[in-house]
Amino acid sequence: MVRTFLSFLGLVYFIAFTSFGIQAQGLVGSRGILPVDEFLPAVHRQLGAIGFWEAPTVFWLNCSDGALRAVWMVGALAALVSIFTKWQRAALAVCLVLWLSVCTAGQDFLSFQWDVLLSEAGFLALFADPSRVSVWLFRWLCFRLMFFSGVVKLTSGDPAWRNLTALRFHYETQPLPTPLAWYFHQMPAAFQKASTVFTFVVELAVPFLFFAPRRWRYVGAGLTAMLQVLILLTGNYTFFNLLALGLLVWMFIEPDGSKASPALWGAAAFVGVVSGLLFLELFGVGVPPGGGAVLRYASPLRIVNSYGLFAVMTTERQEISVEGSDDGVNWRAYEFPYKPGDLRRAPPIVAPHQPRLDWQMWFAALGTYEQNRWFVNFMIRLLQGERSVLALMEYNPFPKAPPKFVRARLYLYRFTKPGEPGWWTREDRGEYFPPVSLK
Repeated sequence: MVRTFLSFLGLVYFIAFTSFGIQAQGLVGSRGILPVDEFLPAVHRQLGAIGFWEAPTVFWLNCSDGALRAVWMVGALAALVSIFTKWQRAALAVCLVLWLSVCTAGQDFLSFQWDVLLSEAGFLALFADPSRVSVWLFRWLCFRLMFFSGVVKLTSGDPAWRNLTALRFHYETQPLPTPLAWYFHQMPAAFQKASTVFTFVVELAVPFLFFAPRRWRYVGAGLTAMLQVLILLTGNYTFFNLLALGLLVWMFIEPDGSKASPALWGAAAFVGVVSGLLFLELFGVGVPPGGGAVLRYASPLRIVNSYGLFAVMTTERQEISVEGSDDGVNWRAYEFPYKPGDLRRAPPIVAPHQPRLDWQMWFAALGTYEQNRWFVNFMIRLLQGERSVLALMEYNPFPKAPPKFVRARLYLYRFTKPGEPGWWTREDRGEYFPPVSLK
């Protein structure tokens, strides 16, 4: 069963590399939104030699567009090797190094919790075997993933979680809902409160069953899987739910009494120390002397992480509409492939692929463009008519030549009610980004 898990992990790596790869040039290529060939020199100028540790990536050797293509393609190939050949460990080691490199180069676009979860699972996979140490390390990862997510909801002080109304908003306001989310949103308040209670039970109480005797451990795995499937059906969370479900396999793997290798003991010690410090941070307890330095040292590696999705529930869905104009008077909107735009278009089913620009637009709408440095670069690329960036869009209203002006407006989006036409309604909230030109 360990080998089956490693093959499944290879599949997740393959999805992650190819999903990133088809967007890479527009996101971080030399003419992309956040060019990696500008990012790494800036890191070196600011940090000097320590920058190599703070931004660990093979792109320090070469950060050209060709290197960007080579890295994700080799990563995808190594993932296939781990699935179909006997060289699983070596192939997964290549995947881990290249995925860390991609995450570093991806900057804002690869800073999601499932990105670091894949790194952590990939690190443990290098030592995976049926020994008790290995089995407990994976169960510990599952525990932290779920328990941290529950604790941050309580400690954030968010009233939506405290009064059990969070899921009344969640289906409508999450980054990329599925069509099924529309139906769940229409459910009565009692259902939404009961669902919130279920979420708390699975995230706060059930994880302790991961260390219980077999029968109770199976119950814990089943309840956790149920929550992951519900999340998967109502939201597009890339490969996250697949990876979380795959990790639950370790609830069914029984240690066979084999002896752990010295390397595995070393990995266990590292995970134990860093995750222990993260627990202290989670509950607001001061870390012991030197603990902060350990966390700073370990953080760039992304192989032991803190987790916690939706600590504060978004109660309104604001969407950014990006528009262009040739005269500064008549404006035409760009259409994104997956995020809400056209009111008549159904929410998509796009997972396990992650359209990272669409996702980042959701975060941008939570703040201002000044807080999202990449957004200004994005608008510049539209004015330049950059093809790699336009390839990330569903519809370009200026196919012959780029517009002379661009701007962005903010809209409040809501799901329609049963009987109303379309999937969304919207209300103008005013300017998000002022009209600008290259001049």
